Amino acid sequence: MQWRSIVVGLVVLRLSLSCVVWLAFGLGHNVSWGFNFPLNFNLQTLDLKLFKDETEAFKGNSWSQRIPSGKYDEPRTSCPKIGEDSPQKSYMNFYDGNKDEYVKRYNTFPDTLKAQMKAQAKDMFYFGYDNYMKYAFPEDELNPIDCRGRGPDVLNPSNININDVLGNYSLTLIDTLDTLLVLGNITEFQRAVKLVIDTVSFDKDSTVQVFEANIRILGSLISSHILLTDPKHPFGDVGIEGYDNELLHMAHDLAVRLLPAFENTITGIPYPRVNLKTGVPADSINETCTAGAGSLLVEFGILSRLLGDSTFEWVARRAVRALWSLRSKETGLLGNIVNIQTGQWVGKQSGVGAGMDSFYEYLLKSYILFGEKEDYRMFQAAYESIQNHLRRGRESCNEGEGDPPLYVNVNMFSGQIMNTWIDSLQAFFPGLQVLSGDVENAICLHAFYYAIWRRYGALPERYNWQLQAPDVLFYPLRPELVESTYLLYQATKNPFYLHVGMDILQSLEKNAKVRCGYATLHHVVDKSKEDRMESFFLSETCKYLYLLFDEDNPLHKSENKYIFTTEGHIVPIDQRFREKQWEDLFPLEEGETPEDEPQNPPSNTSNVRLRILRKSTDECGRIPDARRFALPLKSVYMRQIDHMVGLF
Repeated sequence: MQWRSIVVGLVVLRLSLSCVVWLAFGLGHNVSWGFNFPLNFNLQTLDLKLFKDETEAFKGNSWSQRIPSGKYDEPRTSCPKIGEDSPQKSYMNFYDGNKDEYVKRYNTFPDTLKAQMKAQAKDMFYFGYDNYMKYAFPEDELNPIDCRGRGPDVLNPSNININDVLGNYSLTLIDTLDTLLVLGNITEFQRAVKLVIDTVSFDKDSTVQVFEANIRILGSLISSHILLTDPKHPFGDVGIEGYDNELLHMAHDLAVRLLPAFENTITGIPYPRVNLKTGVPADSINETCTAGAGSLLVEFGILSRLLGDSTFEWVARRAVRALWSLRSKETGLLGNIVNIQTGQWVGKQSGVGAGMDSFYEYLLKSYILFGEKEDYRMFQAAYESIQNHLRRGRESCNEGEGDPPLYVNVNMFSGQIMNTWIDSLQAFFPGLQVLSGDVENAICLHAFYYAIWRRYGALPERYNWQLQAPDVLFYPLRPELVESTYLLYQATKNPFYLHVGMDILQSLEKNAKVRCGYATLHHVVDKSKEDRMESFFLSETCKYLYLLFDEDNPLHKSENKYIFTTEGHIVPIDQRFREKQWEDLFPLEEGETPEDEPQNPPSNTSNVRLRILRKSTDECGRIPDARRFALPLKSVYMRQIDHMVGLF
């Protein structure tokens, strides 16, 4: 009989809500608040719309559409799209987007405040960097609470959380080199380069993850070498007397030590880890993630073109092609974990976050750097599949009604939602959308992650959008949200993103600063900490924050164009990287047929910013006057997102 009491109670609650709405607005049962309450049990049919006619046409605007389990099967959104002639009242009618607190809060950002934030970002970097050099160097990382250095966990080789990253090669110093130039400290940059040359060796009995060694160490060595030797770089005379390409030689040495990962694999997809002395460990697993195996092409490709040796680009590109060939024929999606020997997908989850993120990123950035049309074709096809199968919510970011756009995790073969969480690494995706010219979608997705940040003062590693709560509670000072904020500001120059950066900066100062640096948040709610400051905090998080507020940075004023690697290292978009000293790396093999070339690829990818602006300008003709507003996202939609993450 208990269930009958529950049903009666729910009916009474619904009638009570109708009466309250009728008394408050005089609208009776036709009122719509327009918010979807993503409860953990299937009560979406009791939403506040109270429509008499429930049609199937409204299902497409819900995040939860097509969740296969009975728990979430085909719930109806509380934000159905209403036509102009509809008698129903829209929730947008209850807010004046031109006069509310969002416009007042975000529509201006004084130059004096910008200068103050720039100084604070600089101070943040040096507080971490100086303490690393004082208490930790030459070890890999700083323990900012105990003020000590940290290296590999030699007593526990299975501790891959530490050992995948720390290789006993002064990781933080190497990873931070080009950030010193961004901050204008040429003297310290030169000193740091000499320290790396004089003290670092890769002839170590360290088993490291190929992906991490590539993006953090190899990428920084290549970037710093280019900035040292390229006369067109924007940071002034940074050359070191007597420099003899030592950083390039070190990069070559490290890359050779990573090559055994590509040997003895049937698919050509690399092993996830190598020992820098002995090669692939005897007990190595045969499974790797898509991002780890498919995000080597930028660094390996640049190294090949600097050395005139195709080996490194060849193995990296072979791995990308192997992964691409395994995508689903039905959806065009890839999974997140693959067996490198059988080519079978061990993890069938497809998303844009952990395990897959930088694979997509490097398809586009490889094309921009190297001009290979194949890379652009793969990116276009991958992005189309993402839009078709991962994107949920209303069709337009800034128009219409329904849940805000969100990219969910789905089964790569069926496109059905596999879970209801998103992860913090996914916050990079708006930045990639900016780079591809899809600024509209970037604005909405970024706003959702920023709302989560505002709620917790950090970004939890996983956030459950159905429960409105974190699934995994720690925050290791990741840069992805800051990176997307910076790129959106560069694309729009909207002061909203300066406010976002200030909010992030102040949150880090308040919640993560400790005695000798900035510490990982163990719990984003109670703000308890772990004694670790990962190298990407200095190489990326601080770098992007500083660049966000430094309008006059030489990187922004240079006539030459630059791109950031997935670890935030600066590389030029240079004609010499589009020239190969070898024949086509991948002639068609027997039985292969050429796939269609991309339609109308950008002819001048070196001018990425111009390409973005041109696309935005082209779209202005179809944007109604009502869309030309002060904020990048209308206030009503900001309020909706804030509500959906529990801010009020």
